[in-house]
Amino acid sequence: MSDPSTDPRPEVLFVCVHNAGRSQMAAALLTHRAGDRVVVRSAGSAPAEDINTAVVEAMAELGIDLRAAGAHPKLLDEAAVRASDVVITMGCGDACPFFPGKRYEDWKLDDPAGQGVDAVRPIRDEIDRRIRALVGELLGSDAAVSDQGRS
Repeated sequence: MSDPSTDPRPEVLFVCVHNAGRSQMAAALLTHRAGDRVVVRSAGSAPAEDINTAVVEAMAELGIDLRAAGAHPKLLDEAAVRASDVVITMGCGDACPFFPGKRYEDWKLDDPAGQGVDAVRPIRDEIDRRIRALVGELLGSDAAVSDQGRS
């Protein structure tokens, strides 16, 4: 975890139950759009064994290789929430700890579990739309939203 006293970058945590779909896409898209200007993490209250294969395929269509990036489901812990400035939940309900002073958002999104890539694409695209808005909020409206460094 970065040291907030020395690292001025905003920190964002994406949380869903299995950390195998929505939160993985959101974390990868924020990293893709913001680069190293934001510290990004994701976790789940009951992590799955692996990332949803349709999610991996849908992200690959955008040039984002979740497997090469080392993405894997991780267990939500209190330290990740405490370290984050923004906590975005995606269906984890009461499993996400609450700490005063954090910005919490709950993104209502369809669950890609058990869906094929055709059903995952619109979920991915909606997450990407929200990520682009989040980058503007976190980094200022003048911040370029990049595709791996390209505006």
